[in-house]
Amino acid sequence: MPNYRKERVNDSVMQEVSMILREVKDPRVGMITVTGASVSGDLKYAKIYFSAFDADVKETLKGLKSASGFIRSQLAQRLNLRATPELTFVHDDSVSHGAHIASLLSSLDIPSDDAEAADDDE
Repeated sequence: MPNYRKERVNDSVMQEVSMILREVKDPRVGMITVTGASVSGDLKYAKIYFSAFDADVKETLKGLKSASGFIRSQLAQRLNLRATPELTFVHDDSVSHGAHIASLLSSLDIPSDDAEAADDDE
């Protein structure tokens, strides 16, 4: 499959799964954000990357695995694909990792440009 088509399918799956997750009634699936999707070349398998906010990741994964049949059936109705992929959910901790790096960078004591210019003038 050409790369541009695979990217379009990945984007479509990501958008539709994020919309479908709003309809899931399982209390273990709380506030989560779909951060990416990766569909295999033959469209049989898809990895859905998500980020969970203020929730136990293990419980969220159990809830998503339990709801994967519903999500897959809704995905089949919404997308016009020859085969609906089997869904695998993967926790993506890049958001929390990025926040950690940002907090580390903000805690550094780096003098501003104005202070350096004042030192140079003296």
